[in-house]
Amino acid sequence: MKQLGTFAAIASLGYVFWVCGAMEMVERLAWYGARQVSGLYATDAVSRGGLGLVESDLGLIFAAWAVTQTFVPVFTGGISDRIGYKETIALSTVLKIAGYLLMATLPSFNGFLAGAVVVACGTGIFKPGLQGTIARSCTRQNSSVAWGIFYQTVNIGGFIGPILAAHLRQLAWANVFYACAAIIALNFLLLLCYTEPGKAERLARRAAIAASGTREEALWRASLRELRNPLLLWYIALFCGFWFMLMILWDVAPLYFRDWVDTSTLVSDVFGPEGTRNRALIFFFGLDNGGTRMLPEGLVNLNAMLIMTTCFLVAGAGARMRAANAMALGTFLAASALLVFGGFNAAWVIVAALAVFSTGEMLSSPKSSEYAANIAPEDRKAMYLGFSQLPIGVGWSLESYLGPTLYGEYASRETISRTALGEHGLGPAEIAAIPNGEAFSKLVELSAQPAAALQAQLYAANDVGSLWYLMGSVGLLTAFGLWVYGRWTYRIATG
Repeated sequence: MKQLGTFAAIASLGYVFWVCGAMEMVERLAWYGARQVSGLYATDAVSRGGLGLVESDLGLIFAAWAVTQTFVPVFTGGISDRIGYKETIALSTVLKIAGYLLMATLPSFNGFLAGAVVVACGTGIFKPGLQGTIARSCTRQNSSVAWGIFYQTVNIGGFIGPILAAHLRQLAWANVFYACAAIIALNFLLLLCYTEPGKAERLARRAAIAASGTREEALWRASLRELRNPLLLWYIALFCGFWFMLMILWDVAPLYFRDWVDTSTLVSDVFGPEGTRNRALIFFFGLDNGGTRMLPEGLVNLNAMLIMTTCFLVAGAGARMRAANAMALGTFLAASALLVFGGFNAAWVIVAALAVFSTGEMLSSPKSSEYAANIAPEDRKAMYLGFSQLPIGVGWSLESYLGPTLYGEYASRETISRTALGEHGLGPAEIAAIPNGEAFSKLVELSAQPAAALQAQLYAANDVGSLWYLMGSVGLLTAFGLWVYGRWTYRIATG
């Protein structure tokens, strides 16, 4: 289908699309604000206000979060098509407020797990209704740019949320989650401006079904029947690998950057050896309060910064490509960036790899939603967009447990420091008595070396990149699969 030019497509989008973009931005601002610092919070020492958990415990929380958030819409996406998008968006907002408040008020493994599951339920209900509205608000002629802009609004929220969290957590961890609850409540105001597209047709269809006395097919049966579509099945299978690879950036990269990447070089190269005291720059780039180094979430946040400023341009370029080819190329670029993470920890190399990863993400991720919407029957847009969460569910759920767990076992600075403490004469009982999150500080104390020098020494002596090589390899295989899938579907489409 021939697409409009970038700016013509933007001009063709109606106000409902922009209201949905604003709601998504607010929702993602809160979600990324909590999610991107969750690993840091959970593994931070209790003495510093964290939960003092090991990475395998974090993996359990992340896995429960991922399973709930991504499998709920698979079976409830059709509810939005039946009862209305506005109603399900309102319900989801209530649930997310409750979840963030649980995170703030119950600082324990069980409390944080409960909060994560409730937030995940709300997010899972939110996605089909909002994305179903997007699908109905655009046409085949402007859909590539529309989904690209929608993804751009995701990353505006995804950029602001973590830098806000980065500064709030330096005051107190609970402030992050209270702020997220307040932010998500803003969607109630935006719902006042929201009008469901195609509502009259939906109500007429529901009335016709009721008047005919026809017993409507159960949603779970309708969902299972649609899942037999071969195009949909292969889409789901391939994107399981894509999301398994992609989500490690948010689940593990903050831990890796905290442990092994010296971000002070970024600040000194840009602002001088003394850093910066400019509060606006400290906030915008996610620097520490002293303005001398970039916090881990600030470094990860360069991904969102690039997407929120350039996604519409990449989407416009991607509109000239077949959808599967764009997704394959994007997956290849993102996977290549992860291989660079595995081989290097120099801060500027990491920044360059993040730029490559972000370009790949912009090519592939928005296209995946656009593709699911375009192959969906007209009266089942939300259902198919719910199905698009299934590969996220499988891939992200596996990664969310395996990523942090494998990192904690083989690459965590905490784990490696505990091994090194044994070489400094401490016995197993003495090492076990050191609270989680404080082993490296103890090693610095015993070795009498500067922290930066000791960190570099540990990095050189240990293979901490193996996890990135694993994830990058999965991404390369997925990219090849998407290329083959594209050739197959094109032959079907052209007869």
